[in-house]
Amino acid sequence: MTGWIRRSRFRPALSACLAGACLLLGQEGVALAADDAIPATAGTALYQSIPPTRDGIGRVYMGREIAQVMGWQGAEWLERAPREQEERPDLLLADLHLAADMVIADIGAGSGYLTRRLAPLVPQGHVYAVDVQPQMVEMLQGLARATAMKNVLPVLGTNTDVRLPPSSVDLAILVDVYHELEFPVEVTRSLVRALKPHGKIVFVEYRGEDPQVAIKPLHKMSVSQLRREMSPQALQWERTDEPLPLQHIVVFSKR
Repeated sequence: MTGWIRRSRFRPALSACLAGACLLLGQEGVALAADDAIPATAGTALYQSIPPTRDGIGRVYMGREIAQVMGWQGAEWLERAPREQEERPDLLLADLHLAADMVIADIGAGSGYLTRRLAPLVPQGHVYAVDVQPQMVEMLQGLARATAMKNVLPVLGTNTDVRLPPSSVDLAILVDVYHELEFPVEVTRSLVRALKPHGKIVFVEYRGEDPQVAIKPLHKMSVSQLRREMSPQALQWERTDEPLPLQHIVVFSKR
């Protein structure tokens, strides 16, 4: 994949992306230890290939074609003014029930839209802001410096590995990201490895079951499809919450 920023989700709309790299970076770009990287070819047998559809990449996992992504140039769209009402991030944050000392991983953090809302809620913890595109990580580093958010740690991941320390994360969140992961099995596996015992992964995805959600089909996911794709992982479905106007909140905990 080229990234985790979303591309052309809306009909019509814009989307997002990320590019592969292999360092785990601290706030000032200092390399941290990150062992056990998963090779990009590790899970190729898990996927089927088809001629790409207009909005897909031609790779299919459990009957779902993975959606296209686009580049870091779409960062401005992530910061669009109507997003506050379209997606209601305030309701999402309330639903997470965060504790002040939690370690959070914002996967596909992009421009830091969610990261800068998460960081003040965990003043005694920190937020790993993970993205696979170096330009986005540079933006996240700038955000951390400019806003004095010392508990924001930008991380450069790869298309198969979030590159986080093992057993370090209380809660990971992916907002409109999972459906575009080029290697969803490998990325999720690396994320499970990074979770603490009983840590949680929160998937926020546009409702695939609802035709009234005016998002292109490959950029939406049903709860049943998401649960199916998580079934091989060391995860257990915990709950699905529906306080948001357009998206599911689906929570899994580490087994």
